[in-house]
Amino acid sequence: MIDCNTMLRPKIAVSLDAATLARLDRLVARGVFPNRSRAVEQAVAEKLARLERGRLARESSNLDPAFEKAMADEGLGEGITQWPEY
Repeated sequence: MIDCNTMLRPKIAVSLDAATLARLDRLVARGVFPNRSRAVEQAVAEKLARLERGRLARESSNLDPAFEKAMADEGLGEGITQWPEY
């Protein structure tokens, strides 16, 4: 059976220092990852996700809570009784 997920994946070359490569190979040997490629792919994906979460947290910290609450509350005062029943 052919894995469609790996057929169309672009290939890249990655250079690692010997110590990092040895650690990676130990994880593959223990069965933590099926191969080096999958280990590197997962590590990169996790790092990108952490960076994106960090960026979101930094952007969120720039928000003014009072202003955001006022925006959320805007229009809810008198019109709330006019909302249709679900």
